[in-house]
Amino acid sequence: MNKAQFIAALAPHFNGSKKEAAHAVDIVFDTIVRNMSAGNDVMINDFGKFKKVDRKARMGRNPFTGETIKIKASKKARFLPAKALKEVIAGDRKLGPAPKPEVKPVAKAVAKPAAKKAVAKKAPAKKKAVAKKVAKKAPAKKKPAAKKVVKKAAKKK
Repeated sequence: MNKAQFIAALAPHFNGSKKEAAHAVDIVFDTIVRNMSAGNDVMINDFGKFKKVDRKARMGRNPFTGETIKIKASKKARFLPAKALKEVIAGDRKLGPAPKPEVKPVAKAVAKPAAKKAVAKKAPAKKKAVAKKVAKKAPAKKKPAAKKVVKKAAKKK
């Protein structure tokens, strides 16, 4: 699963808004990164622990030439899975049902008869507008034809 798929999976929990889900994911990742860069561990119960680890300088071997080289000290990110996560992955513990997104009631229209009357009034207006458009389009087609004839006559002279 990549970040886009993760956001798409979370979107139903944010009323279908991928923008809000992406914002939440970005905040979580940013908080973890900022705390780790400051040297703090980030512990999430039943999931795991993110921590910053200092690696000492050491001697290594170049696999192509076989010569010994010195590897500099570095800092790495490490994730240690929690016991609950290890048990789920190993199959020793079953996951419960996935949390379902909350369904929020949608506001219903207060007066349905008023909506029907509005539709009935708009229907004749649309017919008139369509008739006017048809009437305007018919003469417009005749005018360009007349101009073409004049241009052809002018070319012949």
